[in-house]
Amino acid sequence: MLNSPDPQKLGRFYERLLGWTIHADEPGWVTLAPSKDAGYNLAFQREKLYERPVWPAAEGQPQMQLHLDLEVDDLDEAVAHAVEAGAELAEYQPQKDVRVMLDPDGHPFCLYVD
Repeated sequence: MLNSPDPQKLGRFYERLLGWTIHADEPGWVTLAPSKDAGYNLAFQREKLYERPVWPAAEGQPQMQLHLDLEVDDLDEAVAHAVEAGAELAEYQPQKDVRVMLDPDGHPFCLYVD
């Protein structure tokens, strides 16, 4: 579950990014999953006091609480798809075979090739 000032907007971003389906869309709450019976989902909850995290972390600034790692087949194609869906490429990239991306609310997530 990720906090967001606008869970519907963030849910739609991850719907485009992952190709999953939104299964619950209520005021202040959205969930999506690859199917209704997947047994897992990704949820977004409204947080009125949400502050965008800073990447990389900086003393005295809001820091990420977690990040998602998404395995992809082609890093360049995955980055292009993520940007088209609404993500941005983080300025700081600590690894050659991983791309740190930021979702519309600033949550970092990583695209990587195994």
